Amino acid sequence: MSTNNEKKDPKKINFNTYWIYGLIIFFIICVNALVITNNNTKEISQVEFKEMALKGHVGKMDIVNRDFAEIFIKKDFKEKYDHIKEAGSLSMAQPHFKLNIGDIGNFELMINEINEKQSPVLVDPKYTTRTNWVGNMLSWLLPVFLIIGLWLFFMRKVTSGAGGPGAQIFNIGKSKATLFDNNTKVNVTFKDVAGLDEAKEEVMEVVDFLKNPKKYTALGGKIPKGVLLVGPPGTGKTLLAKAVAGEAGVPFFSMSGSDFVEMFVGVGASRVRDVFKQAREKAPCIVFIDEIDAIGRARGKGAVQGGNDERENTLNQLLVEMDGFSTDKGVILMAATNRPDVLDNALLRPGRFDRQIGIDRPDLKGREEIFKVHLKGIKASEEIKADILAEMTPGFAGADIANICNEAALVAARHDKKAIDLDDFNYALDRVIGGLEKKNKIISPREKEIIAYHEAGHAICGWFLEHASPLVKVTIVPRGIGTLGYAQYLPKEEYITRTEQLEDRMCMTLGGRAAEKIVFDKISTGAQSDLDQVTKMAYSMVSVYGMNEKVGNVSFYGMSQDNFGKPYSDDTATLIDEEVRSMIDVQYERAQALLTERRNELNMLAKTLLESEVILKSDVERLIGKRPYGQEKIVVETKEEDVSSASNEA
Repeated sequence: MSTNNEKKDPKKINFNTYWIYGLIIFFIICVNALVITNNNTKEISQVEFKEMALKGHVGKMDIVNRDFAEIFIKKDFKEKYDHIKEAGSLSMAQPHFKLNIGDIGNFELMINEINEKQSPVLVDPKYTTRTNWVGNMLSWLLPVFLIIGLWLFFMRKVTSGAGGPGAQIFNIGKSKATLFDNNTKVNVTFKDVAGLDEAKEEVMEVVDFLKNPKKYTALGGKIPKGVLLVGPPGTGKTLLAKAVAGEAGVPFFSMSGSDFVEMFVGVGASRVRDVFKQAREKAPCIVFIDEIDAIGRARGKGAVQGGNDERENTLNQLLVEMDGFSTDKGVILMAATNRPDVLDNALLRPGRFDRQIGIDRPDLKGREEIFKVHLKGIKASEEIKADILAEMTPGFAGADIANICNEAALVAARHDKKAIDLDDFNYALDRVIGGLEKKNKIISPREKEIIAYHEAGHAICGWFLEHASPLVKVTIVPRGIGTLGYAQYLPKEEYITRTEQLEDRMCMTLGGRAAEKIVFDKISTGAQSDLDQVTKMAYSMVSVYGMNEKVGNVSFYGMSQDNFGKPYSDDTATLIDEEVRSMIDVQYERAQALLTERRNELNMLAKTLLESEVILKSDVERLIGKRPYGQEKIVVETKEEDVSSASNEA
């Protein structure tokens, strides 16, 4: 009890080695100050010395190291010099004057000249040699002390980074895992995770096993040793792991795959052993490794010949540890990655990561639930509905939705609003999808006209093609880097795509280039992004999806990923190139024919774009009529220039 009170007493002074260093420095400073204070020696010139000597005042003179002279005045003449009189008894052992003699030969001639003028001898110099032992010692001790001090300083920094304050250099092999237990609880629970119902059911089973293990072991069941969360970036893998930590009520070790990577050989394997050792001591518990592909990459790929691959050694140790402990100890390993294709097969086999949970981008219902979670943390107006926002964001992941909600709040605060309205969300969507609006970008009238017809071509093709995505907005407001305008569409929630759908999308994408050719009889570089999309789509249809009669029902996707070269002959490559070009040409001619037929509608949209810069779906219906292929459910819109939704940029 007394020990605790001593630690908490703010008046208690803790002595350590630094106090010794401080006292030594203070003592040296005091001695030097005392010497300087008591030093009453006055420096004089040779002329003053000669005059003093001729008067017979010089009693004693020592020439030190043939460099300077120390002069003592006779007792009878001390009263004639004020600084000696003021010093009193302190000047007894100190020389009264100091003289820099310069050249020793000339100085001796001057003394001989003084002594020849009068007898007895006025000046009788004595030659002495002095060695400054302190200065000599410091000259070679100070560099040594400096090197030792720097070495101790850097060693303290290295050891403190490796294993905490006071740690030794050998603790660098200790695990860097962050432990969450009863003292440091995680505030995230399953209530904070939305849109991942199937994944939550899987991990809730793990949590239930840790809380009630007898429920499963009584029936002979064994919980999986490892759970691997797989999905695109931003879909909520790490968030789900945090929810497991918050719900389980057991120790939870969290670390990244890069925490095992170190410049020292053997450190990664040592840290793997250490984290599993701590896990066994804390069992039942969960070990979570984020971005496990940093150490779990397939072995034998990209290794240096004849070298020691530290990453492979770390992976080997991880494989041994996962296969070494039994499930009855209650230690479960969870990991997350967005690159499962690069993981080693031994890591994915049954007995290690028994269960792989796929976490995909949320569907419409999932996005609605995610919006409900994020809308609780911001002050939104009553017109904001989660279902409307979910329809506006097809293909968005959880991180994207969180970013949009935060961006909308920032926009509302920038305009001094009391609540976030739909315009703020529309602007946030535009900001996230298209980039920052370039209001001061100078575009010539000719270029602006070309951009307007280009975007109007996209809009007309998408409006009159059956399988194209519903149009939401067309704008020629420059945004981001290299984006001078774009048409936005609302893609349907589809999981398979037919040939005619892909062909209509290709035709719609080529509508901008076709409009330029029809109206101006010239083409521009503005279709670069369109051509890139169409080319990738056409090659996928021919060589991946087997949607070409001449090439046939073949797919080279997997073979192309595994081999450095083309997995087909030169004749097949030529055939693929010819079919791709033919497919693109057909859709380009189709777009030209459609725009030629709808030339009046094209002109109306382009002129309206030049005037207002932004056209919404309602404006298109007013100008050219309703879409002939049925009315899909479109989001609520406002007629502000910064309305936004999902986009295809041109």
